[in-house]
Amino acid sequence: MAASGISDRQKRLALVAAILSSTIVAVDSTAVNVALPAIEQDLGGGLAGQQWTVNAYLLTLSALILVSGSLADIYGERRIFTLGVLGFGITSVLCAIAPTIETLVAARALQGVSGALLTPSALAVIIAVFPERERGAAIGSWTAWGGIGILIGPLLGGQIVDSLSWRLIFALNVPLVIGTLALARIAVPGRARELDDTARVDLLGAALCVLGLAGPTFALIQQPRLGWESLGVLVPLVLGIALFALFIWHESRTDSPMLPLGLFRRRNFAVGNIETLAMYGGLSILGFFLTLYLQQVAGYTALKAGSVGLVPTIVMFLLSRRFGAAADRYGPRLFMGVGPLIAALGFVLMLRFDQSVSFAFDLIPALLLFSFGLAITVSPLTAAVLADADEHNAGIASGTNNAVARIAGLVATAAIGAVVAVQFAGVLEQRLADRPLSAAARAAVANAESRTLGELRVGSEVPAADRRAVSEASIAASVEAFHLSAGIGAGLFVLAGLVALAGLRNPQRAVRAEHCSGGTIVGAPRDVGRTRERAELATAPRA
Repeated sequence: MAASGISDRQKRLALVAAILSSTIVAVDSTAVNVALPAIEQDLGGGLAGQQWTVNAYLLTLSALILVSGSLADIYGERRIFTLGVLGFGITSVLCAIAPTIETLVAARALQGVSGALLTPSALAVIIAVFPERERGAAIGSWTAWGGIGILIGPLLGGQIVDSLSWRLIFALNVPLVIGTLALARIAVPGRARELDDTARVDLLGAALCVLGLAGPTFALIQQPRLGWESLGVLVPLVLGIALFALFIWHESRTDSPMLPLGLFRRRNFAVGNIETLAMYGGLSILGFFLTLYLQQVAGYTALKAGSVGLVPTIVMFLLSRRFGAAADRYGPRLFMGVGPLIAALGFVLMLRFDQSVSFAFDLIPALLLFSFGLAITVSPLTAAVLADADEHNAGIASGTNNAVARIAGLVATAAIGAVVAVQFAGVLEQRLADRPLSAAARAAVANAESRTLGELRVGSEVPAADRRAVSEASIAASVEAFHLSAGIGAGLFVLAGLVALAGLRNPQRAVRAEHCSGGTIVGAPRDVGRTRERAELATAPRA
């Protein structure tokens, strides 16, 4: 229940604290993608280092986001919210001062833990402070500002990278974190909670989930360097799959699961999450591979590459609610089926990209088509998933869908990255196979640490003609590798659309899609804001 005796001023300040915390996370997560080329140039690590910079954060965030929601319920919103904000600030400093790529990856993993604490507890703060009649508008404002954070993140990050240093992307979080902590102390009420026999945190499930996802992720990222026959790949792959299977078994038997598997017996919930897995896996190609390609192959500045994110954000802002309202009227099945197929055509247009990518005539048409399909799909998808859950567990249904979207990004970045790395290496070797390169050039190519998209850097000891040959071959290999990733993205979206058309039924419980315009990208649907109070009323002793 919302706390009584809270003034309007406190409510406004608490909402600002929740908005500010989520905006910090949104800006940070989207700005990092733009900074990846600069991070690689400074700290090294090649494509694997770039993948880990993103995936270390996604790994801990996606595995812990569900269990952290239980922590807010048990220990109080302000305590967990404050801990999450403070942890995010400390780990941001660690990222900013990281001397090596390994240190940065470790700091990003810790940052994901803080993000997992912060994201659900920000919503919990809103639910605790606002009564139900005011909650929908508050969640709407929170979600809208989260969208603005996603909008400005790549632009701000690009400007900082071009003008100053990638390290300031993380350092700038610190004053915002201090302001958020001050607001939380003033406005968010502390509530003592007594633990009972039903209050449990599924720590074992969380640990199994982290390790189960970490093993395959590590194996996929390291495979291009070590090969499938290496124990350094096979052991974490097999062990990770076994631990994830153990996680599923544990969740089916524990009394307080972080992932209620019973929800997946419901047709639309299962189909919606399969579609989410495919769509958000494809969506990760835009955030990761397209950003790298535009900077490292097409020669875009970080700011110009970051501006690419404006297109889907603006299209979503203008059209999502409209398509959500149409889905409320006609049912989500057609929208969830046709939308991904249209988005797939955007990836098909990216197959035309060469070393020279025109912003107006190549990039914008592809992004507009992709974004139009995304806008058709996202809000009906979120509403369909929630509608197949009961009102009292819509919160966990939304959290599960949110976690699935993040796991999709984690797995896709690792898996597609492995495919892209193998394709790049294969084309590079093929292009250079018949060239009469010097021994120094051959050794430089074989031992190059920077096996990432773009021009392969070799030392000055290599003759100029050989350097030119290696440069041309690596650019050609990068183009073909990106085309492969775009083809995979198109295939994932086609799969998402076909799954919806074949498996989805228009839902019976009314969840308005126009109130889910952010989808799992930002915030939470308004329907989630009413669930705690309903659940408490349902379980309260009757007179």
